Amino acid sequence: MTTSPVLTFHDGNTIPQLGYGVWQVEDDVAEKVVVQAFEAGFRHIDTAKIYGNEAGVGRAIERSGLTAGDIFVTTKLWNSDQGYESTLKAFEDSLERLGLESLDLYLIHWEQPKQDKYVDTWKALIELQKRGRVKSIGVSNFTKEGLQRVIDETGVVPAINQIELHPFFNQAELRAFNKSLGILTQAWSPLGQGGELLDHPVITAIADKHNASPAQVVIAWHLALGNVVIPKSVTESRIQENYAALDVTLDAEDIQAISALDRTAEGSGRIGPDPAVSDFA
Repeated sequence: MTTSPVLTFHDGNTIPQLGYGVWQVEDDVAEKVVVQAFEAGFRHIDTAKIYGNEAGVGRAIERSGLTAGDIFVTTKLWNSDQGYESTLKAFEDSLERLGLESLDLYLIHWEQPKQDKYVDTWKALIELQKRGRVKSIGVSNFTKEGLQRVIDETGVVPAINQIELHPFFNQAELRAFNKSLGILTQAWSPLGQGGELLDHPVITAIADKHNASPAQVVIAWHLALGNVVIPKSVTESRIQENYAALDVTLDAEDIQAISALDRTAEGSGRIGPDPAVSDFA
């Protein structure tokens, strides 16, 4: 079985580049599909408090027979828990639901600029890392301005920034900014929620060229760009198919053609909320 490449954080820890995401997966379903993901070869699981399935992920880990050293688990702090003391408590609650003694990666889920608690929240993550409760710390849905502020005010650079990223919204500018600071970029909604993207003639033509599925081609594009990528499916055959994207190697022409699908200039590429203005509980 092909093993996912690993990328190295600036803190020296590593992360499997291909992971399995469980957004919008109910808790009891998460237990089943995470086991299937492990069986397919995935060793990196991405969850969050707001997903409501940390306990299901924890049960899947227990059922799998894999040890903590075999897997990489990420979870995220929800917006209503931002703040120093509340973050420390929320982290321990997440760890209890996951059934783990420590965590590989903990992220602030959203910047929440109007709430303006993310610097104190980041200080709490720094403390958790110092205590050995979490190996690496990072952020999700952060702008360049938010990243720069937490670095300027704490001196600690996030290990990763998880952002919406897919061929229709390829985040070239933010990816370059992350890289300039030594921050890895992770893609959520990496398949653009399917539909139009996976049916696009550029994607389907490249898929035919490589005898691969459209989803495999898009995942291979992310891997070629150096993104950490976390496709989600609750269908076992597609979970296996997504992991098999590791065997698809795109050439430079393919990568350029997929990158050219970006719609950022048109203002129509983004699917989710804009972190610069979004503020929600």
